[in-house]
Amino acid sequence: MNFYVLTLFPEMIRQCLSASITGRALEKGILQLKTVDIRDFSENKHNRVDDYPYGGGAGMVMAPGPVVRACRSIQGRIEIESQKVPRVIYLTPQGKVFDQTMAEELSKEENLIFLCGHYEGIDERALELIVTDNVSIGDYVLTGGELPSMVMMDAISRLVPGVLNNETSAEFETFQDNLLEYPQYTRPEEFEGKKVPEVLLSGHHARIEDWRREQSLKRTQENRPDMLEKAALTEKDKKFLQTLE
Repeated sequence: MNFYVLTLFPEMIRQCLSASITGRALEKGILQLKTVDIRDFSENKHNRVDDYPYGGGAGMVMAPGPVVRACRSIQGRIEIESQKVPRVIYLTPQGKVFDQTMAEELSKEENLIFLCGHYEGIDERALELIVTDNVSIGDYVLTGGELPSMVMMDAISRLVPGVLNNETSAEFETFQDNLLEYPQYTRPEEFEGKKVPEVLLSGHHARIEDWRREQSLKRTQENRPDMLEKAALTEKDKKFLQTLE
């Protein structure tokens, strides 16, 4: 998986992704990261990339020229090497909300370009020319697209084969089958008066799987009932949920 990030703060991206699991995957070559400083594509002697908005208003807007030139410098190379037009993801509160299904879809791509805006946003003409996907990580406004891009790359990376030590970890966790994950426990068996559920100590794998499924259903019902509408529920699941009501 090759990540390309168009940003005004390349060091911010590199420092974050070079740590922990993504850092190890970068060292092994499983992931590739290239940050592109949009300022390098400014034609202004001061490397300025923003200007006042037409029509007035507060703040500044990123000009289309540097953004488009920065993106095309990457797009052209990818298209020659892979014979495929790469997806360009613009991080914006106006986009489709990022979720696990989207992460799984994007993890199948060979190359992904992330465009991080700043100030009051990016000139609309640039977005029309280069962006393929508008994506949001939630209904709130951040100072730029760097944090959302890192959230997306982290979620996508763990689905790339070889990134996680335990290949099943990415499959059986929160949002699997549109359900929240069951509670996890480790040693000691008792901590400050709270004990590990007996079923987890039984060694009876079928009972443990049943318990975990029920806990996932219960947690989803309590915390994210909206997810149950899309969950893949069996008749047994539905009967258990009825007992909770």
